[in-house]
Amino acid sequence: MPDPSKDNPEPNVSGMLRSRIESGHFPSAVYVIAEHGHAVFADALGDAVRAPETRPATLETIYDLASLTKPLVTGLLCAQLVGLGELTLDSSVANYLLEFDRPDKNRITIRELLTHTSGLPAWRPLYLLAVAKESALASIANETLDAQPGEQVIYSDLGFIVLGFLLERLMGSRLDELALNRIINPLELQHTFFNPAAAMRTGVAACETGNAYERDMCEKSFSVESIVSYRGWRKEVLWGEVHDGNAHFLGGTAGHAGLFSTAPETLRLANQFIAGQSQLLSSQTCELFQQNMTEGLTEARSFAWQLAATRDSTAGPSLSSDAFGHTGFTGTSCWIDAERERVFILLTNRTHARALPFENINAVRREFHRLAVAALDKQVEK
Repeated sequence: MPDPSKDNPEPNVSGMLRSRIESGHFPSAVYVIAEHGHAVFADALGDAVRAPETRPATLETIYDLASLTKPLVTGLLCAQLVGLGELTLDSSVANYLLEFDRPDKNRITIRELLTHTSGLPAWRPLYLLAVAKESALASIANETLDAQPGEQVIYSDLGFIVLGFLLERLMGSRLDELALNRIINPLELQHTFFNPAAAMRTGVAACETGNAYERDMCEKSFSVESIVSYRGWRKEVLWGEVHDGNAHFLGGTAGHAGLFSTAPETLRLANQFIAGQSQLLSSQTCELFQQNMTEGLTEARSFAWQLAATRDSTAGPSLSSDAFGHTGFTGTSCWIDAERERVFILLTNRTHARALPFENINAVRREFHRLAVAALDKQVEK
């Protein structure tokens, strides 16, 4: 198999992505298509940075993975603890976090947070609601539930922020330290981290200019006074710092967002969820990622992942129904077909050098998977 650090493009995939770059969907795209733990195809196209200067994307470009942080860090850490018997899926969150020991939330379980069935709202601007990071968890606990626990899938940043705090309190270390000691160092990853050092900025793909998208969301739901009085709005190009406003408010490290990595190292992380490939989890624990834990609800969700069986998932029809994956707001995605030991990594920076609204690239993701599967199947036929 080719070395994932070397350029080995798949013509149809690269051609499709290049046309999307030329059409203005996103400035850059880096992908890795892997099988049996190794990259088969990989390419980097377009510009990782267009302002304030121009820098081409490479396979070593570091991307803000955004919500891929949820499964790749928070989910993986939780899975390690479940495998060790130190965390129980159906235990109440209130057993670990006293803030949730209240009548409306004391029935919420770890499983419900991991499957987005806790009933917590999808999003709230904690930077407007909490005085400091230390009061963020209490602010979430004070939120009114949008549904009773277990009754609906409501994709929730807040739920994974809570899991991040839970891990910190249970393990007695900051989330970035847990990720470093339990994931990054054991896998010998060199370009995966929270809060990139300033010296690494030139190797990072740039994101949005300022907080225009989130500020627009806040203006629709919150008072003008709170928005105007907030002094944390960013106006410069977000380059080398986390895009997500809540993660930025929480110090760049949170359970829902904040992880930066390259496509080859994202592949290394993705392989940890495949039985037989994983260095960090047992085969038995890896089975949790293929199990539909939300039968009868609107989405098929497993342990920290969405299943391809979900209607209109970004997997598209080419992946197995029990394949699992996740996307990130900045334009990233990772899908894993564990039965075939195939991984599909696509990293873009769709929020960069573009006026609102940002491009919805779900159709691009589905086409990427269709072309990638066809290319891998053709390799097998040879």
